[in-house]
Amino acid sequence: MAFTTRFAPSPTGRLHLGHVASALRGWRLAAESGGTFLLRVEDIDTVRCRPEFIADLYEDLAWLGLSWPQPVRRQSQHMPDYRRVLDNLQARGLLYPCFCTRRDIAEAASAPHHAPDGTLVYPGTCRHMDPALRAEWLAAGKPHALRLDMAAAMRLPGARELTWHDLGHGPRTCQPQLFGDVVLARRDVPASYHLCVTHDDALQGVNLVTRGEDLMAATALHRLLQHVMGWPAPCYSHHPLLCDDTGRRLAKRDGAVSIRAMRAAGMTPQQVCAAAGWPDHISAVSTAARSH
Repeated sequence: MAFTTRFAPSPTGRLHLGHVASALRGWRLAAESGGTFLLRVEDIDTVRCRPEFIADLYEDLAWLGLSWPQPVRRQSQHMPDYRRVLDNLQARGLLYPCFCTRRDIAEAASAPHHAPDGTLVYPGTCRHMDPALRAEWLAAGKPHALRLDMAAAMRLPGARELTWHDLGHGPRTCQPQLFGDVVLARRDVPASYHLCVTHDDALQGVNLVTRGEDLMAATALHRLLQHVMGWPAPCYSHHPLLCDDTGRRLAKRDGAVSIRAMRAAGMTPQQVCAAAGWPDHISAVSTAARSH
């Protein structure tokens, strides 16, 4: 089977070795299957994402020997696509406005519990809001998020029998209801990661999603969105995360050394790939180039 994979970073900082490991894994799986490796820029957070980081990631990946079809899909340029999905869900009674603040949610939860990804599960305050009051607040422009009505979604035929397959972990069952009524849009970010990533994977024909194990829990929610919208279900490959000497995962927010800094220090592409766990990547690129 020819795999179409994608590397989809958020340009909120510069790439580090964790990104390289993920990108090279996706590239290798696509190359070895005779498939396609895509690059996608997930820049829906227009406050934290910056143009210079996008330019840097293009340059860093090309320096590592990677190539990808053009044009690159940048999510910030396709907000109408995601709006149409939200309108579809709303028309089917699967979406509702939520006016609660984070403080409201914390105070309303008499026995707070968390979703599999660690986020606080919404207690459902606005789900049964008086329709007249809801209309009044919407007309007044009161800030709100849009939440998936999980109970309604789970009543759809087939929603409780969803599964997914991971190349390394085998078949998995889904319990998306454990996430509660997740946010799919809010004022500062008009479409959520969960909505955008599932939409774009379907649109771009991605049939193998390669990403870190930290996102494995979210796959159940993504499978539900795919089912609700009639999108195809890809296979998945969740890989271990790279960690520093203390065992802490590499992350931009923790100051992980960037590829840009490694390049400035004189490291070669071969050395960076080896540090990311792919010592033979450059030779694999050469072999792939000769085969084409």
